[in-house]
Amino acid sequence: MDAPTSIETGLARLGVRRMLLAIHDASFPSDADEDIGRGSPATRAAARLMAYARGLGFTGIQLGPQGQTSRTNPSPYDATIFSRHIGNIALGSLRPGGAFEGLINEAALARVVLDDHGGPGGGVQHHRAHDAQHALIDAAYAGLAARPDLRDRLATFRAAHADWLDRDALHAALCVEHGGAGSRHWPERDRDLWLADHAVARDERAARMADHARAIERYAFGQLLVHDEHARVRREAARIGLALYGDLQVGYSDADLWAYAAVFLRGYRMGAPPSRTNPDGQPWGYPVLDPAQYRGRAGDLIRARADKALAEYDGVRIDHPHGVVCPWVYDGERPDAQHAVCEGARLFEAPDLPDHPALAQFAIARADQLDRTQPRYGDAWVRALEAAQVERYATLVDVIAACARHHGRDVSALSFEVLSTMPFPLGAVLARHGLGRWRVTQKARLDDPRDVYRSENAERPDWVMLGNHDTPPILAVVRAWSPAQREAWARHLAARLALARPERLAVPGFLASAMLAELFVSRAENVSVFFADLFGYEERFNVPGLVHAANWSLRLPPDFADLHRDRVARGAALDIALAVELALAAPR
Repeated sequence: MDAPTSIETGLARLGVRRMLLAIHDASFPSDADEDIGRGSPATRAAARLMAYARGLGFTGIQLGPQGQTSRTNPSPYDATIFSRHIGNIALGSLRPGGAFEGLINEAALARVVLDDHGGPGGGVQHHRAHDAQHALIDAAYAGLAARPDLRDRLATFRAAHADWLDRDALHAALCVEHGGAGSRHWPERDRDLWLADHAVARDERAARMADHARAIERYAFGQLLVHDEHARVRREAARIGLALYGDLQVGYSDADLWAYAAVFLRGYRMGAPPSRTNPDGQPWGYPVLDPAQYRGRAGDLIRARADKALAEYDGVRIDHPHGVVCPWVYDGERPDAQHAVCEGARLFEAPDLPDHPALAQFAIARADQLDRTQPRYGDAWVRALEAAQVERYATLVDVIAACARHHGRDVSALSFEVLSTMPFPLGAVLARHGLGRWRVTQKARLDDPRDVYRSENAERPDWVMLGNHDTPPILAVVRAWSPAQREAWARHLAARLALARPERLAVPGFLASAMLAELFVSRAENVSVFFADLFGYEERFNVPGLVHAANWSLRLPPDFADLHRDRVARGAALDIALAVELALAAPR
């Protein structure tokens, strides 16, 4: 590692312990000869991006979920929980000098390189990339005879990861057999393959594995390669002083719902309750872990997820932690899911609700501990808990924390994505482990001193940020403000930072950089910067709840450094050095 830069020294003086650049796999840049229509942390251009981020003072990279997605649904939050995305195998690793040379000839590689977007770095082309990835694995698997060392390693890899690998591989093979249909549309024989665990069921699974032995080995080979790629990326990141953070998403893919069907609660689905961010709630449709199995197979599944993640990353973001503490559930059998989620309840806080009698058996909060004047999704619906009740709420978080300690991580390496709402039980569980919440300051209400998104209310363990993958980029937010909003923020920042020349706040890039400086002067020791904010984009990466080809498609070009420097010079992107300078000059 090089000597600390002035930015690093300044951040240390400000008490910033971690500053992560948040970027999802597909948004990484690729050079022209490695571009298949999506990015990957394993490309040469991605390595340059990580080095550039390190030079800007970032201490780590926050990745999104890295599981395999389907051809029709590119959302990484609907990806597999164990299998990795084969799109993260860089073409350079398959060329001469790469770790996987000899598997594919150059002509085959040339066929998958993107040549129809007018230059490298265009938006993600999900369908095109998906087809290219699978063509690569087919070709690499066909060339496996040329690499007996990989053939030997494949057998070892399959044995070490059989618990999840066999299930995911069989699911992929059955999807092909059934014409691409999801598991709920398969014949009963295959649909319910994992519901039972008696001798007959095990024999049936073995028979179906034998039916698809070659496809399963091909799938496993792709996973060996992409796991090797991840290990290489992590080593290279560590060499330059960057930590890698994973993302433990709250949802499950179709493969996971099928493979672990026996651990999920029948009849209910998980969603987002009505909130400040989503007043109508969101019917995610995700399965709900059976509370009766928290200390059995459901708990084992969470332990296996956390154990794998913490073995492969330096820290982990916990997506929507309500889902592992006090999930909002709704009737999954109702035809109108939107109405159903609005009329849902929290799994452990419905001891006597007439519209959800089936949930009474799972109640942790007693009827006398509920405030009936509050909406049942409100933070204050539960008004008090005893220590033994908090311990029950914390069952799965305790599992994750124990995994962190087992892998030598401090519990502060866990980032819990708590946004506008923090129900009393969730707050009690975070306090049990000394964990913080998220403060997304672009959403702050300047007329409310107690607003949860204001940086003045941040505590030391919190994570502060201007935005994330679900919000508009900060430059788009600033440009969309009314004159009154802009004036209010200018007054707020001028006072917070004691700016000598507040007139500079008229420049959008300066104002956004001053908002970043406000994060640095807060009490929080953890800062996250989304890549679209850093580079001054105004296009959205993701609109929550929207199923559209444009979602999850924003991507950096290979000349990202020139792009950033140019936009900073024009006052159209975040200037990290300026933000540190403003923060150091501010009263604290």
